[in-house]
Amino acid sequence: MKLEVLSGRKEQLDGSRPLPPELVRNLEEWFLVELTYTSNALEGNTLTRKETAAVVEKGLTVGGKTLVEHLEATNHAKALRDVMRLSQMPTSELRLADVLRIHETVLRGIDDDHAGHFRRLPVRISGSPVILPNPVKLPDLMEAFIEWLVTTADLHPVELAAEAHYQLVTIHPFVDGNGRTARLLMNLILMQHGYPPAIIRTRDRLKYIGGLEKAQLGGTKDGYNKVIGSAVERSLDIYLKAVAGEVADAESRELDLLRIGQLARETGESTATIRYWTKEGLLHVADTTDAGYQLYRPRMIARAAKIRDLQGQRFTLSEIKGKLDQE
Repeated sequence: MKLEVLSGRKEQLDGSRPLPPELVRNLEEWFLVELTYTSNALEGNTLTRKETAAVVEKGLTVGGKTLVEHLEATNHAKALRDVMRLSQMPTSELRLADVLRIHETVLRGIDDDHAGHFRRLPVRISGSPVILPNPVKLPDLMEAFIEWLVTTADLHPVELAAEAHYQLVTIHPFVDGNGRTARLLMNLILMQHGYPPAIIRTRDRLKYIGGLEKAQLGGTKDGYNKVIGSAVERSLDIYLKAVAGEVADAESRELDLLRIGQLARETGESTATIRYWTKEGLLHVADTTDAGYQLYRPRMIARAAKIRDLQGQRFTLSEIKGKLDQE
């Protein structure tokens, strides 16, 4: 998760507080649309980013889209506004009623019979071998979950938020809306600790779901944690750029990143070498475009030069990686 990096970025952001009210308002409005669009898109909602903005900000209807899709957008935006208000209180004061209220808002007008209520029937996740808890156990499991959440003080805030999300979707207390509610809870915890909310991009859907499933089946949580950590880092970058007067826009992050060909030209290395060093963990990918192109931060130019210098000193790739990881 690169917790030290995340803490460092958070300290940078804290150094600029209090942020100008206009900037805060602009960022909150941007995140409101972006989080609503991505969270719903992860669940199959077909509204585009622009269509989501039209529904959430202007109350417009979009031709060819269902009533449910419109309600998913307005409900999520309402739930997120509620979460922003809840973020003013500490995590230790969260109650089960708060989680149920978030879920009720998510499903309001879509499935009122189940909104804000635990499921009463066994369910399965489509296409997944994960076995979910028996509904009879849900009240006790959720009480234990809330008790853990409000008394856990030894985890880094990003770890706590990610683990809370993981536990809630694993308990799967609701018939529908578990993922959206879990992401809202995760972002509530992040905001309570002064972090911006994390956006899980639609392009990361398979990594996100795959990481969750692997952990739920008894494997490592590394893949899941990496998705969440990267999402938090991107949001911190957006805030820091906005503080510096740059556009707080998802696409703007790619403007200062290098594609593999550009990095090869800047370093004088071949693209094959860059790919190999990346595969071996010597170079780090900062992002991926919608078309699947890997993007690198400019600092990878100096890192590539360091790799070549260490190779000249006859260090092995394993030794080079160890030296670079210590920096």
